[in-house]
Amino acid sequence: MADVMRSTGPEDDPQDGEHRDRASASSEERARTGEPRSEKKSKGKKKGSFWRELPILIVTALVLTVLIQAFVARVYVIPSQSMEQTLHGCPGCNNDRVLVDKISYRFTDPEPGDVVVFRGPQPWVQDGFRSSEPANPVAGFFQNVSSLLGFGAPDEKDFVKRVIAVGGQTVECCDQQNRVLVDGEPLDEPYLYFEPGSGDVQKPFEPVTVPEGHLWVMGDNRNDSADSRVQGGGGPRGAVPVENVIGKAQVIVLPPTRWQSIPEPNPQALALGAPGWQSGLPLGAGFAAAFPVVLAGRKLVGVVTERRARERR
Repeated sequence: MADVMRSTGPEDDPQDGEHRDRASASSEERARTGEPRSEKKSKGKKKGSFWRELPILIVTALVLTVLIQAFVARVYVIPSQSMEQTLHGCPGCNNDRVLVDKISYRFTDPEPGDVVVFRGPQPWVQDGFRSSEPANPVAGFFQNVSSLLGFGAPDEKDFVKRVIAVGGQTVECCDQQNRVLVDGEPLDEPYLYFEPGSGDVQKPFEPVTVPEGHLWVMGDNRNDSADSRVQGGGGPRGAVPVENVIGKAQVIVLPPTRWQSIPEPNPQALALGAPGWQSGLPLGAGFAAAFPVVLAGRKLVGVVTERRARERR
């Protein structure tokens, strides 16, 4: 009997069956690992992944901005002439923006010569001070949010002055050479500025012993500054509690033509023999504390980058 030969279709070819099995296994493997099936679909997934991550990145950036400004540093606007010419601030001019370091004073107290930003104590703000808050609550909300994020002006109850004396010291004005005295010794104040038309003689005041835990602050534009000499009626009521200090003004960041560090010579160094190396302590502490913040930021960036890299694979 002759053998009957029949042709075999693709479905009967054993090799084709093996190909189908491998293709099916590969498809299942891709589905299990999340590998894109084609270049076109891969691009679409990457694009969709970016838009899904964008809100997360925006929220993370906003949260970090708030945390940095609350605990690390913040930019403040100088709105008055009281610190001329160290800091520029006047109606109609391009006011300085200064970076205020909030870390330094977590490790040390303000020292004479430091330029500090502080919340106005009650005696400073209770008489005649009015904050220009919007009457519209919606406008007020957006103003507070913009201030929190660093886009708007901070609370107008914040002030910037230079520390002249600290708790327990006695300050008065002036000696025969028109110099402020602390504990009977004259100060060396190279930053002093007498605005034309305001005279070049400092207004005298009687000796004041600064209460413990307080600071005696004055403006560099000495005859155009409402400071500890007059606020709250002057005397001990004009002193500022250390706990009201927000931070130390370190650098002028805007306008670009004014980029520079803020000079903070200790006016008592010559008179009272304070060691010069002490003036570097706050800055050193600030830099030391900044490293963990930078490392944490890098780690966060690394986590985001690694996640995106896994999604590309």
